[in-house]
Amino acid sequence: MKHFKTIKAYCNAINITPPKQDFFDIRRFEDNMATVLPKAEPFKHEFYAIAIKVEGSGKAISGHHSDFPNGATVFFNIPFQIISWDIIQDWQGYYLMFSKEFIVKSRYLQKLLTDFPYLKIDQSQPFLVEPKEVSTLLSVYEAIFEENQNLKEDSLQLIEAHVLVLLNFVKRFFKLQTDQNHLESAFRKADINLLSRFQTLIETSFYQTKITSKRIHSTSFYASQLAIHPNHLNAIVKQITGHTAKTHIHNHVLSLAKSHLLQTQMSVKEIAYALHFDSPNNFSSFFKKLTNQTPNTFRKNGNL
Repeated sequence: MKHFKTIKAYCNAINITPPKQDFFDIRRFEDNMATVLPKAEPFKHEFYAIAIKVEGSGKAISGHHSDFPNGATVFFNIPFQIISWDIIQDWQGYYLMFSKEFIVKSRYLQKLLTDFPYLKIDQSQPFLVEPKEVSTLLSVYEAIFEENQNLKEDSLQLIEAHVLVLLNFVKRFFKLQTDQNHLESAFRKADINLLSRFQTLIETSFYQTKITSKRIHSTSFYASQLAIHPNHLNAIVKQITGHTAKTHIHNHVLSLAKSHLLQTQMSVKEIAYALHFDSPNNFSSFFKKLTNQTPNTFRKNGNL
């Protein structure tokens, strides 16, 4: 599976012009349509992307999200998420993407996942936007696009400010479309930083090749990384989200498993070991317990 570490490499791979900046890019979908690959096999990249699709046919898959709402839709790509598409070249809208270098340079995005939890891999679900919301978002995208077209000495600061506005509007509209009780309770809790670090560790640990232990599925593994007792970690996570730490870990493993089954040709055995199960049988039992299907049945049916 291809893995793009730079925005420039990604643009080259999908056959569009290079970005104007190494760590940030914004495009109108319609500007890409003449050259972009209509079909992209599963790949990963290391950037955050926020898109609004106003029009467009075909199917795009971000992680295990493939059934985008009918109508204007905001959707996300998250670092290390498996992405693919098979589209008609009629898309309209905007997308922007930024790398960790952009975050490092920013004065206001150091707590990106804390301030904007919809950019976490387990919460990055596409959502429908109303006509008034579409106009609001398009105006912000347009301002960013115009600034990026004519870069000046202070353009980074202006782009960052516009991106911050966009992120906050998306957070507002996202909350209207999702489980507000869960999100609002998470925002209120004093221990949100610990939760965010825990969720970030879950995201990144499965992509570190040096980790081979099945302990990566356990609460104690992450508690050790965070230098706290497993019981304390579990208590904080459950207090904020209503779910145990182990449930969060298992949900992430399940999301990765579904993505691999849906978007790759890896065998069940290969997926099992890639996700640090000690045997394919244990992986199959885990998957069936949570979905009431075997991995092979899930793959055959193409269910999400």
